Amino acid sequence: MAENYFEKVEEARQFLEEALPFVPEILIVLGTGLSGLGERIKAEVVIPYREIPHFPISTVESHAGELLVGELSGQRVAAFRGRFHYYEGYSTREITLPLRVMSLLGARILIVSNAAGGLNLEFRPGDLMLIRDHINLIPDNPLRGPNREDWGPRFPDLSQAYSARLRKLFLEAARELEEEIREGVYVAVPGPSLETPAETRFLRLIGADAVGMSTVPEVIVAVHAGMEVLGVSVIANVNDPDNFQPILLEEVIAQAQAAEARLTRLIERFIEKL
Repeated sequence: MAENYFEKVEEARQFLEEALPFVPEILIVLGTGLSGLGERIKAEVVIPYREIPHFPISTVESHAGELLVGELSGQRVAAFRGRFHYYEGYSTREITLPLRVMSLLGARILIVSNAAGGLNLEFRPGDLMLIRDHINLIPDNPLRGPNREDWGPRFPDLSQAYSARLRKLFLEAARELEEEIREGVYVAVPGPSLETPAETRFLRLIGADAVGMSTVPEVIVAVHAGMEVLGVSVIANVNDPDNFQPILLEEVIAQAQAAEARLTRLIERFIEKL
């Protein structure tokens, strides 16, 4: 099974090595409601996931499902327009196969975005939270199983999973654009059911500021591969467990889209600084 996975990664790598006009050093994962940044990329190549060997297919309506490669803010970038989730039935190895392939092609920086539920009661819907750390509650790890030492160490250090250098540059970009940025801890849960009031209280108790159903598997693989990581969450809603309100997915997507223009400007300015 493991050897089969290694073979799938290699086949996808070979396909993209021939299909791409250059090796993008910067990889961007565009999350829920945030795919508009893809419109800002001067794309030289757009490849639907279904055409890339062994890439999963996104089953979530708000995720387009294509790889864009081109230029953004004067830098060569690749962007995953649409991601995959554990709740869709994929293993975390399958979820992160596209990222593993891009790391082997030479991508060195990962910018990952998501829409998240706010747990910190000081947050407001529409806030942007720079991720400084995470908690993994997804009951799977993409590094489980045999390790390829040429891909990364058996026991990668996650003490600085989110690059201090990149966070500093992002905060500089935010100051220049007069954007207020929150910082906090992101917790990944399996989904697809949304949190109960008791679960929300528990997640706050263990130190999380925002909750979502993605991102962490990708970050684990990126760190294993030696990439620098920047993570940003759009706070789509905030729920007080003592005054709990129903969470509607439509509102989550709407809040993410409302923040899209701000996050797009920030990421463009951040990439200029790289």
